[in-house]
Amino acid sequence: MALWRFMTAGESHGPGLVGIVDGVPSQVPVTSELINQDLARRQKGYGRGGRMAIEKDQVEFFGGVRHGKTLGSPVALLVKNRDFVNWQESMAPDEGKPDRIVTRPRPGHADLVGGIKYQHRDLRNVLERASARETTMRVALGAVARSFLHELGIEVRGHVISIGDVHAPYKDYTLEEILASENSPVRVVDPASEKAMTDAIDRAKEAGDTLGGIFEVKAFGLPVGLGSYVQWNRRIEGQLAQALLSIPAMKAVEVGTGMAQADVPGSAVHDAIWWDKEKGFSRLSNRAGGIEGGITTGMPLVVRIAMKPLSTLLSPLGSFDIESKEPFLAQVERSDVTAVPPAVVVGEAMVMHVLANAILEKFGGDSLPEVQERIQAWERYVREY
Repeated sequence: MALWRFMTAGESHGPGLVGIVDGVPSQVPVTSELINQDLARRQKGYGRGGRMAIEKDQVEFFGGVRHGKTLGSPVALLVKNRDFVNWQESMAPDEGKPDRIVTRPRPGHADLVGGIKYQHRDLRNVLERASARETTMRVALGAVARSFLHELGIEVRGHVISIGDVHAPYKDYTLEEILASENSPVRVVDPASEKAMTDAIDRAKEAGDTLGGIFEVKAFGLPVGLGSYVQWNRRIEGQLAQALLSIPAMKAVEVGTGMAQADVPGSAVHDAIWWDKEKGFSRLSNRAGGIEGGITTGMPLVVRIAMKPLSTLLSPLGSFDIESKEPFLAQVERSDVTAVPPAVVVGEAMVMHVLANAILEKFGGDSLPEVQERIQAWERYVREY
């Protein structure tokens, strides 16, 4: 059973989004300012749509935090949807108007299969929850995990590698270099790639099209030994892949140099082991992305995620009306041209949830000082191994 677990609820145009994260140790510093910083990061990015001009996401606490620190009880959060004022009749939980009905499913979206599965004739009942708006609460809860990990010396940050067919030159970026990408409207480290990416987004917008891309999330300061090889579901890269592919529109995950490893011999893949008296064992490279045998190595964790183009097109593809069975162009909802830059923040959140759970599984502890003490003892053991 997961020790750190969370759930979210709420619809895109409903009153708001709620979330609960359970398993958070006591004494973890958490404030609304800290969470709102990550919520603001999620709303930024070149190519975003009109919804971001309406919403200014702010979190409210409903449990688990007192005077800026967690209590050890579940942390409950609320983020209100400002746009609900325009949808009160359409999305009323009790009596309301049966308007804004959707019967023309979008190719690539959950609309049609969700309607079939849950027996909805109004596909708005599907798209309101399947919307990436839900990831707002994942990010809010992820900020709680960020604070917990920060207190343990672990930092998680991401950046964009590509948008459409524009790929930035890649290298093994440091934490400081990745942090600098926050100044970029497309969250890319390489300044020379920024203009090419924004131009590609502009062209897609003019064509009524959308763009996907690839982003990377790295975790610095991880201890050796998170995850396990003894059961399939305890391998840390499997947990990360499941978490990251649960984000709407994500289609592929690779760890380290990932797919490229299939093309070269083992001598060009595996990381040579090094030992010195001060640090103990380490690696001379990090093609494994910080994981060997389902267990973290102490090197930076490196995962890359491929995001498909969004399925709402201003020049929509063909579809059929589920009632009349007549051919129509697919439904058009308010959307982004690309959401790769904000998806980085959601990816960070999901990685942090997985790592927070792995920390508690390995070290246990009901309070932050207890977890810190256990990790410090473990790191002494690892250096002396």
